[in-house]
Amino acid sequence: MAPTDESGQTAPHATPTGTTPPARPPAEGAARATARMPRWLPRAMVLALALVAAFQFGSWAFHQVTGLLVNILIAFFLALAIEPAVSRMAARGMRRGFATFLVFLGLTIAAAGFVTLLGSMLAGQIIKMVEGFPEYLDSVIHWVNAKFHTDLRRVDIQEGLLHSDWLRKYAQNGAAGVLDVSTQVLGGLFQMLTIGLFSFYFAADGPRLRRALCSVLPPARQAEVLRAWEIAVDKTGGYLYSRSLMALISGVAHYILLQALGVPYAPVLGVWVGLVSQFIPTIGTYLAGALPMLIAFTVNPWYALWVLIFVVVYQQFENYMLQPKLTAKTVDIHPAVAFGSVIAGTALLGAVGALIAIPAVATLQAFLGAYVKRYAVTDDPRVHGHRTRAPAAGLRTRVRRLWAAQPAADPAAARARGGAQEEPGAPAGVAGTGAADARGPAVAEEGSTGD
Repeated sequence: MAPTDESGQTAPHATPTGTTPPARPPAEGAARATARMPRWLPRAMVLALALVAAFQFGSWAFHQVTGLLVNILIAFFLALAIEPAVSRMAARGMRRGFATFLVFLGLTIAAAGFVTLLGSMLAGQIIKMVEGFPEYLDSVIHWVNAKFHTDLRRVDIQEGLLHSDWLRKYAQNGAAGVLDVSTQVLGGLFQMLTIGLFSFYFAADGPRLRRALCSVLPPARQAEVLRAWEIAVDKTGGYLYSRSLMALISGVAHYILLQALGVPYAPVLGVWVGLVSQFIPTIGTYLAGALPMLIAFTVNPWYALWVLIFVVVYQQFENYMLQPKLTAKTVDIHPAVAFGSVIAGTALLGAVGALIAIPAVATLQAFLGAYVKRYAVTDDPRVHGHRTRAPAAGLRTRVRRLWAAQPAADPAAARARGGAQEEPGAPAGVAGTGAADARGPAVAEEGSTGD
């Protein structure tokens, strides 16, 4: 029988020499079982790698299609803006696609006419400046020679300019930049074509798009979506039409002024001021007035001052008289909210965000207004900005209060101060009731304390 130790395990046999033999290694199957990887770890690693790869691919794809998404957003708001006109024409029996085509044709003709007139004006001004450049240069040289007693000549200056290094480098850079400008022009035309196509499809197939969107929603949600769509159409269309009307009024007013002053290209400048001042928020007025002022300055410097004064006065008239009446039923939002929305839209989407910020905020405000519970406002002067103050006490009342608050040194002084007379037979120190009433409870108490 094998010897055992105190723990009950079999003790290893000792060798004749007295040494203990080495322990046998564990079985191969047991070592493999302890070193095996958990079954869930490979799946977790594969899932983590798949999630990281999907996130990277989604981020890359989103950055690649950001331009397309912005174009679709612009097209959607443009379709909402022309929706009322298309719906009216379709309600009279015209096919919706043909009505949308007529609206787009009118917009295209108006835009092309404006660009053509503006381009011809700019080209005429550039040609005029180039033709009059020698005269301007002669006047400048004459002024410099008379002021600084120099002997400059136009021929020497022209030769120095033609043989200068910076002019050669400028010409080389300009020739190299022609390709970049052409690429940007082609890209802009392609972007306009994309926006036009998407907006045409949105406007022509508006009912079909609404049906497709409502088909995946429950009936309660369908009513909410249709209501939000209708509000967006009203606000965006109202914004466009009210701005167009104000642009027409502004253009006519500035045209009359420029025509009266004899400034060239008065019709084109009037259209420029009307469109830029109304459809570029916040800074559009200043950008619109800069070009007429510059051209008026070439005619007469005082004419530029008159144009500046008229622009400022008309802007105040528009802000406080014209705009509240025209936009009261369309985009009635606070000017501070409009300014903040323009800044936020510019930060998010640039110039596009600045253009669509106001109708988007007006739509959101009108949609959320139906879900905000409102209460009747209490009739309080503070609601109207009037602070309520307690009526000021008169001089006699203040003196009486101060007199009554002073402590008396003795009862006789209290009786003398109160003007009270002691009644015959009454205990010493008790004043008459009339004096106590006149001096108040504090003085009466003080007089009743006796010697």
